[in-house]
Amino acid sequence: MEPFSSDLLKGKVVLVTGGGTGLGRAMGEKFARLGARLAIAGRREEVLKKTAAELTANGFDVFYKSCDVRDPAQISALMDAVEERFGGLDVLVNNAAGNFISPTERLSPRAVDAVLGIVLHGTFYATLEAGKRWIESNRAGTMLNIVTTYATSGSGYVVPSAAAKAGVLAITRSLAVEWAKYGIRQVAIAPGPFPTEGAWSRLSPTPELEAKMLDRVPLGRVGNPEELANLAAFLISDYAGYINGEVITIDGGEWLQGAGQFNDLRQVTEEQWDVLAQLTRKGK
Repeated sequence: MEPFSSDLLKGKVVLVTGGGTGLGRAMGEKFARLGARLAIAGRREEVLKKTAAELTANGFDVFYKSCDVRDPAQISALMDAVEERFGGLDVLVNNAAGNFISPTERLSPRAVDAVLGIVLHGTFYATLEAGKRWIESNRAGTMLNIVTTYATSGSGYVVPSAAAKAGVLAITRSLAVEWAKYGIRQVAIAPGPFPTEGAWSRLSPTPELEAKMLDRVPLGRVGNPEELANLAAFLISDYAGYINGEVITIDGGEWLQGAGQFNDLRQVTEEQWDVLAQLTRKGK
């Protein structure tokens, strides 16, 4: 069931980096269904072409262009192409990312650079390019950054990603203040476990690790891409026009479960609680 009116994003031009697959595609398709004119970018042109063709076949106005966000020149060319195709840009979704699990001492500088280059530098380059154009042309805009729940807490075994996403979170909150006077709004989403082809296999490579990750979520399930796409659609819409610098977590309570010192007590059975209660009363 569609929770929004079909014209929620009518007239908006939205660019999604990493928009050919996974959550980027899910968000892009949702935006298009709600009336947006959609541009998607990524490194693999054949993937973008296939996604654009499928969305266009459904009657949506979609443009694609290959772009490596680690290269500022390619980002500039992407923005030029989007402006030429649609006449301007209203929303930038910084979704392109890279991540994998590894003991940190096993990482090479090249592996570190691969993640920081896409996540932190790529987001910063795209943000700068769009922001400068909006400011110069006196055009309002919205930037939606996809961060992660461990951007604030940190996390072992994904340290380059944690460092990069923390930087993106800092960009979000900093520019929310600095660029508000130009009518440029910053928002972010911190997703929990959302299985996608490729990323999920790198982060949960075995059934045991997948089950353990699922067990961390109080709601007992992973997220549906449609749920994240709905949140993203609201945040870039005019109805969220007073939300600026905020990061919305969508993780089924996983972050809170990990944050509370005694939250693992949810594993205690009713029978064990009865025994503990007897012990407690005996101690009084």
